[in-house]
Amino acid sequence: MAARGVGVVVNGRDPEVVTEAAQRISGVGHAGSPADPAVADALVDTCVQNFGSIDILINCAGTAEPPGSSILNISSGQFRELLDAHLGTVFETCRAAAPRMVAQGGGAIVNTSSFAFLGDYGGTGYPAGKGGVNGLTLAIAAELKEHSVRANVVCPGARTRLSTGPEYEAHIAELHRRGLLDEVSMQGALDAAPPEYVAPTYAYLVSDLAKDITGRIFIAAGGFLGEFARPTPDFLGFRDANDSPPFSVEEIHDMINR
Repeated sequence: MAARGVGVVVNGRDPEVVTEAAQRISGVGHAGSPADPAVADALVDTCVQNFGSIDILINCAGTAEPPGSSILNISSGQFRELLDAHLGTVFETCRAAAPRMVAQGGGAIVNTSSFAFLGDYGGTGYPAGKGGVNGLTLAIAAELKEHSVRANVVCPGARTRLSTGPEYEAHIAELHRRGLLDEVSMQGALDAAPPEYVAPTYAYLVSDLAKDITGRIFIAAGGFLGEFARPTPDFLGFRDANDSPPFSVEEIHDMINR
């Protein structure tokens, strides 16, 4: 963003990291967790005060599940913390930024999800939070389209602090052993390209080139670019509820398994 002339406000929970990143790109830093409504509001205010408007919002946040986390052992508190990090941050920043974008006549939002929302990488709060990000973004895109505010999702694959180290490698190997990940997916997870291969997709989605792109979920990983098709139901069976009884259990079984 900064290299393309955008005025950037950098956010994160670690003040030292935020300061270093902001200085490196000649941006403005604002530390704190935007899952806190006050931080989200202040983050948007900082952008408007420094640059006159908020035209772009990019949410790219997340934390790893506890080692070995599953529905069999995660606590309610841990689950809520994960939802806060993955979904709460997205909700609060969109809540704070969307009215400003509508008032000024447009804007672009890109929220970060993960193909982990499919459940293949295990866990609980991580896939649930990312699935929530997808649904929330699609709803925002539909609601704000008439106001020229766009909202899309990127599911990135990149080598970061979350996807390196012995614990991460052991986790991926264990998922492969259990049959959740195939060989190709395992190797891709262990040998991800750096984030620079993902960043241009974000830059495109907030640019004028993407002025007609909204409500879509993209995948960007290394040299791969893809898109999740919008889910649509496959036809299994129909009967008119006005003059027919409900399907029997046996009829439902036959329709699902034919």
